[in-house]
Amino acid sequence: MASPDLNGEQRRAVMTHKGPLLVLAGAGSGKTRVITYRIAELIRRGTKPDRILAVTFTNKAAREMRERAMGLLGKRRKGVKGPEISTFHSLCVRILRRNIERLGYPAQFSIYDENEQESIARSTLRDLRVGQEKLRPGDLLSIIGGWKSRGVRPSQAEGVARNDRESLAAMAFERYQGALRAAGAVDFDDLLLCTEELFDRFEDVRTAEARRFDHILIDEYQDTNDLQYRIVVALAKDHRNLCVVGDDDQSIYGWRGAEIAHILGFAKDWPGATVVRLEDNYRCRESILGLANTLIAHNKNRHDKVLRAARGGGDPPRFLRFESELTEATEIVREIRARTSPEKPDRVSFRDIAILFRTNEQPRAFEVELRRERIPYLLVGGQSFYDRKEIRDVLAYLKVLANPTDEVSLLRIINTPRRGISDGVVETVLKRAVEAGKSLWEVLPEAVNDGDVPHYAGERISAFKAMVDRFRLAFQAPGANWAEVFQGMLREMDYKSELDRAYKNPGDSEARWESVGELVNTLATYQDRADAPSLREYLDETTLSRDDLKKEDERPSAVTLMTLHSAKGLEFPYVYMVGMEEGLLPHRRAVEDLGGAGIDEERRLCYVGVTRAKDQLTLSFARARMKWGKERPGIPSRFLMEMRGETEKAARAAEAAQKLFASEGFGQRPPPAAADGKKTPKKGAAAKSAASAKATGGAPRKKTATPAGDVKTPKAESGTARGRARRPVARDAK
Repeated sequence: MASPDLNGEQRRAVMTHKGPLLVLAGAGSGKTRVITYRIAELIRRGTKPDRILAVTFTNKAAREMRERAMGLLGKRRKGVKGPEISTFHSLCVRILRRNIERLGYPAQFSIYDENEQESIARSTLRDLRVGQEKLRPGDLLSIIGGWKSRGVRPSQAEGVARNDRESLAAMAFERYQGALRAAGAVDFDDLLLCTEELFDRFEDVRTAEARRFDHILIDEYQDTNDLQYRIVVALAKDHRNLCVVGDDDQSIYGWRGAEIAHILGFAKDWPGATVVRLEDNYRCRESILGLANTLIAHNKNRHDKVLRAARGGGDPPRFLRFESELTEATEIVREIRARTSPEKPDRVSFRDIAILFRTNEQPRAFEVELRRERIPYLLVGGQSFYDRKEIRDVLAYLKVLANPTDEVSLLRIINTPRRGISDGVVETVLKRAVEAGKSLWEVLPEAVNDGDVPHYAGERISAFKAMVDRFRLAFQAPGANWAEVFQGMLREMDYKSELDRAYKNPGDSEARWESVGELVNTLATYQDRADAPSLREYLDETTLSRDDLKKEDERPSAVTLMTLHSAKGLEFPYVYMVGMEEGLLPHRRAVEDLGGAGIDEERRLCYVGVTRAKDQLTLSFARARMKWGKERPGIPSRFLMEMRGETEKAARAAEAAQKLFASEGFGQRPPPAAADGKKTPKKGAAAKSAASAKATGGAPRKKTATPAGDVKTPKAESGTARGRARRPVARDAK
């Protein structure tokens, strides 16, 4: 079964049949092949298929593993069960259906989704008379979810609470869990928590479930949290035939509870364990793999391994420096257009190209340029930037500012954020408009005197119209800074609070608020480059070519845009890693975390990105980037220097980033605008530019007048950027 398709270490992993086994599977080393061949080999040697349990983290991965294993085994005889291959949560549902009555739940328990959980959380806080200013339902669920992933029960919560907010959550936890139990329901986290509780409290249940299997295989072991770890131990500790496959260098989910310590400590947890290292990489060219090995070696708390490239040669990775994020997007998309030109004999397929980024806000500029160049693209892991609700909301405000008779946009914003104008009131005013043969906007002033409209609602309609009129004039004022005017409007209507209300998870709310900030950036950029700025023209540009790409996920060939987290497990011949700057990669939160664990995980995330590239890797950064309508200096990511072995320069970049972020503070709201909405001087910009330059050893540079700064357009025939773009990062950042 093994031989010709497996290398020596893969074969050793497949043929080790007894006892605990740790397979350290480096990027591109064929781990799925090892798992599926191992399942087939165990069956060939006499293990009944249904006595094998294989667990992974996603339904897609489980489906792929099942299909590949069945392909090796051939057609199954009728009545013979196959191996049990599933996700952790699916496994736990099956265990709970058999045993949850022992915990006092009905066998036909319900599994509550987020909306149902939120309803219970809201009722719980109301019963405790805890106002939203102290603890919101979304915050409560986030805190409880974190506790559950670590196995913390309601009775233990007060002991682990770190502040007053978590103490309130600890009080609410007991009631929240009681309400779930009273409804005969569990939440998603309870699937793991209740399974672990069953095994802990009822030895007969643990023994019965463990005896169902003779061999257990766990994929992506580096991503297990504490509950999953304890469930695995409970199932495998009797027979000890446990094979775990993973890569500590690709542990990138610490933010959702994954513990890298599980894979690092496997040999200690399971005495006598066999350790197999899969270090032959079949994906990346040698030059790419060299960068990855040098980069990840900066993490000290890891298993010692060095990947070897099975594919030699290849173009050396490129390091490109741009003046701004807009130039970065423009030039990279222009290069993609040249690479994929039908006239090019060695043209590249769109599907072979991926643009990888750290945060969900970054693809906006690339979407604009891809649309402009009519290049099909697929944004993985989310909607198109312009189809997001928060973007559609704020664009609707801009559309009404440009054209108040735009009734669709007016209806969208008249009670967004909520301002006490009910649907019934809107229906009444709409009826008046139809009767009078006028637009909705024209009849709004009459609402305050309409007997069918409550007086308070009429006053709020008047206040809404007055706000729109005032900001329409502000946009039209000579010399007005549109970005600052619009930030003033966002502050006045308090749209941030609307996001906090609509998205209970603080992380979701903040990410959407950052997306609004990205839209403000587009407004500022358009005004800066337009000879005669027009709000109507700006709005036209945002919708240009949208219909052509509406079904981009159905296209047979498209450029892929995705976050680094989403890219794990995938590969592309041509990869662009963009936004390689301090504050993006590594993320600002990790930079501000002086403990260092966050930086290690960000470095692993960068490593994951680098090892997605098969043939050519391009890493780019911008010297300055827009933030809430203002240009902020950038510092090249320390990882760019580290992967080139320039440790001292990386340390200087890290130190400068901490100083820069400390000087900017931690607030994420828009900066104060001038009362008249006009452009204000960029206080301290020169000093910050100097600090950025000091980090990289260079002098502050003036903003260039040329659209592409000092990064010139790539030659279509060579695929290599000219001029300064070809310099290594170290030379750019002396």
